[in-house]
Amino acid sequence: MSASAHPKLALRPFLPQDAPFLADIFRASIEELTGDDYSGAQQDAWISSADDMEGFAGRLGKQLTLIGTLNGSPVGFISLAGTEQVDMLFVHPAVAGSGVAKMLLEAIEKLAKARGATRLTTDASDTALGFFTRQGFVPQQRNTIALAGEWLANTTMHKSLMPPGERS
Repeated sequence: MSASAHPKLALRPFLPQDAPFLADIFRASIEELTGDDYSGAQQDAWISSADDMEGFAGRLGKQLTLIGTLNGSPVGFISLAGTEQVDMLFVHPAVAGSGVAKMLLEAIEKLAKARGATRLTTDASDTALGFFTRQGFVPQQRNTIALAGEWLANTTMHKSLMPPGERS
């Protein structure tokens, strides 16, 4: 027997029983990756949005949610609200920068295009702004949102899914 030299990344659809694992990824991602951009109180407020497991699972279940797995274990997820809003994209800190988020976004982009979307939008955290910019998203406006008694900033971003030269 030999250990796999190349861990296997894969995608699969969300199942209701995945919600606790995805909530753990959500919490770990915010706790460990957003400290340079958000205060501890802001992080706690953000994390608290996963405290209601039924609500968290319901939100993911109502959206097109894909899970990125590494050797079969969930390590990230993305959800598409409606036809064009990337609502959530989170990866476990242990795999940050390994291509999981890019794989998830590319998959949702293909599915959105197949469903007739001409663009994708997202409200990117300050932490995710650089990632979305590298994936072709363009900042549109800054936002401040209230969450559990704290104010958090994010940026609405858009990406055209139309071939260059075509208008939506």
